[in-house]
Amino acid sequence: MMIRKMVITDYEGIFELWENTEGMGLRSLDDSVQGISAFLKRNPTTSFVALDNDEIIGTILCGHDGRRGYIYHTVVKENCRRRGIATKLIESAVSALQKEGITRVCLNVMETNVFGKSFWERRGWEKKDFLDFYSKSITNKENTPLFEIK
Repeated sequence: MMIRKMVITDYEGIFELWENTEGMGLRSLDDSVQGISAFLKRNPTTSFVALDNDEIIGTILCGHDGRRGYIYHTVVKENCRRRGIATKLIESAVSALQKEGITRVCLNVMETNVFGKSFWERRGWEKKDFLDFYSKSITNKENTPLFEIK
């Protein structure tokens, strides 16, 4: 097993893994090849894949805004779990964030993803009950802005 930085040519393999993982929340625009390409251009050093014989068996999509790090889509193929792969992916991402001066990392887990919530809690990540998460789409399915910019 090998861990390396994610590149856009990994897209087909990572998306297939995401699609076949229970509890994943995918968004057509953000998780499209264009969306991931833009993300990786902005954050070229903080996302990783785990490979076994050239097959992608794990991913962590991670980036930052200059202040906080954010982890998205941490996944290990079901038949490859419990081998420390996710831990190594997290360590790689957190180390990359630290090298860029980031001191705090956040993540979201779908409310229905019982396995995911348990996974992060077992690793010492704290659920913040004092926060409410708000979101608003500012583009339609064709990636056209919903609001006029003046």
